[in-house]
Amino acid sequence: MRTGVARIGVLGGTFDPVHHGHLDAARAARRALGLTDVVLMPSPGAPHRACPPTASGYHRFAMAALASCPEAGLRVSDLELRAPDPPYTSRTLQRLAQRGYVPSRIFFIVGSDAFADIGHWYDYPALLHRSHFAVVARAGDALDTLRRRLPALADRMRDADGRPVGGAPDGTTAIWLVHAETRDISSSGIRRRLAAAAPMHGLLPEPVAEHIARHRLYAPATSGELLA
Repeated sequence: MRTGVARIGVLGGTFDPVHHGHLDAARAARRALGLTDVVLMPSPGAPHRACPPTASGYHRFAMAALASCPEAGLRVSDLELRAPDPPYTSRTLQRLAQRGYVPSRIFFIVGSDAFADIGHWYDYPALLHRSHFAVVARAGDALDTLRRRLPALADRMRDADGRPVGGAPDGTTAIWLVHAETRDISSSGIRRRLAAAAPMHGLLPEPVAEHIARHRLYAPATSGELLA
């Protein structure tokens, strides 16, 4: 990752597996906020979930790298996979600060459905000062309701309009609402389809589908079945 004047987006998740919905969110945030790069950051597992990811960290990092490699402006980082403690967002943002990133140059990308529960995140509300938050619309979850659902944060919310932003002169951060159409895809749904040997057309980047087939992840399958 690059420091200096770069404005980076950070898209975290287990990526079990990474899919086109993740990439849609990354692209939408990059366009709407004029970001230099968006970094896909696989997590060892969500702290609030009892079940660990199905695929290993090695495979999930590899799939994120395969998904991001062909596209300029998308990168991958193993920062959370190498972390010695649970992968809370606040701690990840603190580690980025230790590497030279200032909060007004970091945009943590999150779906609108997940952000609606921000009040239950570790280190809330302090984490809101560790970066901007780029909240991307998810299918069936309208951004227009967030101000009503989170009245205490309404004054921090801004509509992203495609202009580069870097925070106020005093270094304050904001919550940027990214209105975009993203495909209604979930990793859990993909895993169920793989278990049933159902077609994956339009859900996964082709290199990711090939990696799953080659290493027989999630369920026995052939490359032909995945790409049918």
